[in-house]
Amino acid sequence: MVNTIVFPSSFFDTRRVDEDLQQEYDAVVETGLFDVIIFGYEKWFDEGKLVLANAPSEEVMAVYRGWMMKPEQYETFYSQLQERGICLVTDPEAYTTMHVFPNVYKFVAKDTAKMQVFPLHQEINIAEVKKEFSRFMVKDYVKSVKGTKFPRYFDHSIDQDTFHQWMEVFYQYRGNLLTGGICIKEFLDLKQYGDRTNEYRVFYMNHEIATVSRNSGQLSTAATPPKALVEKYCNLPSVFYTVDFAELDNGTWQIIEAGDGSVSGLSEGQDYKAFFRALYQCLL
Repeated sequence: MVNTIVFPSSFFDTRRVDEDLQQEYDAVVETGLFDVIIFGYEKWFDEGKLVLANAPSEEVMAVYRGWMMKPEQYETFYSQLQERGICLVTDPEAYTTMHVFPNVYKFVAKDTAKMQVFPLHQEINIAEVKKEFSRFMVKDYVKSVKGTKFPRYFDHSIDQDTFHQWMEVFYQYRGNLLTGGICIKEFLDLKQYGDRTNEYRVFYMNHEIATVSRNSGQLSTAATPPKALVEKYCNLPSVFYTVDFAELDNGTWQIIEAGDGSVSGLSEGQDYKAFFRALYQCLL
């Protein structure tokens, strides 16, 4: 039985939950469905040392809710927790599959944008890329740099030297969070409802749909993703993961992202208590 949630601590107080996860922590406590274990944020993320504010008296199965880790860091985290009698529902192989997009791409390729991958810091032949894509975006294997000065997409007007300069900017933005390699993805036109796109995040647990939530601040009157499409992805190779769906300008739907459920954020305005109740029901 899964009866525990593992959270990172505040940077300033190892016995208190990370301030950005306080609402989730409060929701877990208020539902009374799970115990909580807190580990030291600074010691783990800065030094790789696992320090627990509290430890279980017997072995427990647990769900991690917290910040992203590179796959090798998560593997160590998983092992060190296991040594303390805490077994996470998401094993390192499943985490790596869902967290690193090229790994999950083959499972969702029929319903997502086309993609090419390249090693880090390799010169990308922009002429060859433009043969495949009229417009394209750039991310590493995990994240883009959305919300920065980096272009949302490139088109046929981009030349080799200018693209190289922008890639240097990309590497600076990602810094030590840079993961895996570079993904060049076809840029999709998303449907607009006023000034909002229409995106949904679906959490799956134990191959069931746990929650479906609006993920771009759109109104509740916006269209919802087709039930058949959401159900189609209940059986990806992990027990806890997310898939993000978006409505395109032509009214069809595509997957725009997938991720590990442990490190995927809840949507703005999502009911946190309902989320943890749904997880609990899926874990029964």
